Amino acid sequence: MTDTTTDTAGTVHVEGHILEPGGPDGAGEGPEAAGILASARGLVHPELRRAIETLPGSLRRVALYHFGWEHADGTPAAGTAGSTGKAIRPALVLTAARALGGDPAEAVRAAAAVELVHNFTLLHDDVMDRDTTRRHRPTAWTVFGDADAILTGDALQALAQRMLAEDPHPGAPAAAARLATCVMELCAGQHADCDLERRGPDEVTLDECLAMAEAKTGALLGCACALGAVYAGADPDDVDSLDGFGREAGLAFQLIDDVIGIWGDPHRTGKPAGADLAARKKSLPVVAALASGTPAAAELAELYDSPPPGGAAGAAEHAARAARAVERAGGRDWAQAHAADRMSRAIGQLAVAVPDPEAAGGLLALAEFVTRRTY
Repeated sequence: MTDTTTDTAGTVHVEGHILEPGGPDGAGEGPEAAGILASARGLVHPELRRAIETLPGSLRRVALYHFGWEHADGTPAAGTAGSTGKAIRPALVLTAARALGGDPAEAVRAAAAVELVHNFTLLHDDVMDRDTTRRHRPTAWTVFGDADAILTGDALQALAQRMLAEDPHPGAPAAAARLATCVMELCAGQHADCDLERRGPDEVTLDECLAMAEAKTGALLGCACALGAVYAGADPDDVDSLDGFGREAGLAFQLIDDVIGIWGDPHRTGKPAGADLAARKKSLPVVAALASGTPAAAELAELYDSPPPGGAAGAAEHAARAARAVERAGGRDWAQAHAADRMSRAIGQLAVAVPDPEAAGGLLALAEFVTRRTY
């Protein structure tokens, strides 16, 4: 059995590996992960740019802005890793292909397709959540309007499917079907998330929240790993094991992310302390606390049902009281322990498909990276 523990800071320790929250813009990312991500960007970004250039003009303009390659007025922008994304999902595709004996260069279109789907979800999520910044820039909907952002997201999803449909690689048809199924799961996860936000704190179960987090966060990470395995010609069982690896690592990421959303250092997160509590988010530690049946759970439910006092100081104290209630009700301990368990499961799934530790090293490095919170 894998020896996995989590300390009070939210750091997960897995048999000598340390999975901890990163600093601003991924500070603290290990050198192996940094090299893998940089290599993936070098291979995938040109393919993405070529694909996006084929979009109709109005949609192309929004997409190029969203990816950080153009300013809002259409003039060129110096896209960096921070403005175009870390390329975690494309890196998982390429690294999974390599781990199973395939040629990563043959999986570049699949990696680009996964990144297009990821950005389709970001464009739509920003509209639904009314988020005003993404990758240190105003979100596309705040610049071009809701309709243009939504339609561009739709076009990116269609473009992803076209890339796979036109790919002569023998694994492309299976990859296209798997990616389409993943998109449906992503949409279902987002729908569940919206539904949970409309319900009262006593009307949400922990199983519902875990299922939603797997669909929203774990599904595409799992799909990315599975597509790499498909392009390597792996057998179906190994493909499924790589999918499970990505899903479990994604859930570990979400759990750690939720802990940081309540107790994170504002200097590292760039958000006020307790920002998720102030927004009344039903994150996993909160729902675990609410389900504990403790006096602190009742206090937390009351705080979530009542508006905070007026003014910044009153709102901050209200969030701080809620954070203390979550902790007393066991929500923090549960989330940290469950994150460690999910990482143990992820490594177990990886070992089934890639038993050679050296071959699995790149995927493990990426798992360590994604379970750090990048800001």
